[in-house]
Amino acid sequence: MSTHQPPPNSPGHLHRVSRKMGSHGQGLVLGCCLLLAFTCGLVLSHVPRDQREQQEQQEQEEAQELLPPLDHDKRNEEKHEKYSPSQGGEPPASRCFRCCDPGTPVYQAIPAPQINITILKGEKGDRGDRGLQGKYGKTGSVGARGHMGPKGQKGSVGAPGDRCKNHYAAFSVGRKKPLHSSDYYQTVVFDTEFVNLYGHFNMFTGRFYCYVPGIYFFSLNVHTWNQKETYLHIMRNAEEVVILYAQVSDRSIMQSQSLMLELQEQDEVWVRLFKGERENAIFSDEFDTYITFSGYLVKHASEP
Repeated sequence: MSTHQPPPNSPGHLHRVSRKMGSHGQGLVLGCCLLLAFTCGLVLSHVPRDQREQQEQQEQEEAQELLPPLDHDKRNEEKHEKYSPSQGGEPPASRCFRCCDPGTPVYQAIPAPQINITILKGEKGDRGDRGLQGKYGKTGSVGARGHMGPKGQKGSVGAPGDRCKNHYAAFSVGRKKPLHSSDYYQTVVFDTEFVNLYGHFNMFTGRFYCYVPGIYFFSLNVHTWNQKETYLHIMRNAEEVVILYAQVSDRSIMQSQSLMLELQEQDEVWVRLFKGERENAIFSDEFDTYITFSGYLVKHASEP
């Protein structure tokens, strides 16, 4: 009785051969599959990714056909462990997926929560204290001159001012030569002129002539002669007004006399050496000035 046998290269024929060979044959078949997978990996490294994935899937199907059928219990375990998306069940929590794998589940992005800031905004606080003044900045350059503005209105008349002093008179003279006498009156003549405003003091006669009436101040300073008497008069016209006197002494000293006089126009003021019983003298030398006579107008007669 003839039986039908599968072709030698068919999968059925290989399955029957593997069952006859037993465990030794199964190991040989697995080794061939691994060698075939390694060779395909080298080839697939130069193949594009899409083609590579399709080729790997085809090789896995061919390898499963070459392997001997497993027992019924092992197939049930593989069914429980293997996840199939077509069954509609959810994958285990520990299962990882690659983004490039087909059928990767798409998770919906959860929108970020939004907070209403207007609810958290508090009330307006009190105004703070004013801070310290900062440093002054650098001075800028002077700008261009602006246009001339319109002419202003005429101002009001001011209050009347004080009357200006229009009259002056002053002199100051000195003498460098000594003078002494015991038998007559002698006018003191001065040889040094310090101030002689408008020439009212005559240096040749030794007299001040009043051209501006009013109140005047006069001052006389002399140096006494030791062991001699000093006696002088300040004269107004022919009248003796005041005396400058110093007694006989072993040493010479400075003496002074001053006064104020109200003069009229053409009055004369001068200094006279007095005639006495003793020798009367005033000291001076050719180098220094020891005798001075000065006067000036204090107030004009027409001023109120």
